[in-house]
Amino acid sequence: MERSQRRYFTVEEARMLVPRLRGLLTALQAEKRELDRELAELRRLAPLAFLNGHGARFQAHEMRVAELARAIREKVRQIHDLGVEVKDLDMGLVDFPSLRDGREVYLCWKVDEPTVAYWHERDAGFRGRQPLES
Repeated sequence: MERSQRRYFTVEEARMLVPRLRGLLTALQAEKRELDRELAELRRLAPLAFLNGHGARFQAHEMRVAELARAIREKVRQIHDLGVEVKDLDMGLVDFPSLRDGREVYLCWKVDEPTVAYWHERDAGFRGRQPLES
């Protein structure tokens, strides 16, 4: 999205997306864990891939990796289409572009948090999170 077309979220708008995002991120995290397991199995099988009987197993794992990668890309695209930025799949961390005192900042939310309750400067990242005023 071009900067001039960037969507800015209010705290209320970001909070309204939490239930939808929680579902997407929970599924993404499960798929990412499975993808990591499949990739580890591919690395383990790689030296054996062309030995008798291992080629089919290797190919099956390759196909599953491709399926998982497609599913993950699709869910990330859905989140990006909402105007939300995925920052860390393992943490379930997303940022919502927002304006605060006339400058661009991020509202920050993790899938295990009940609601959007933090913000940070664009260059501060997760460690720079600060609580929103009530």
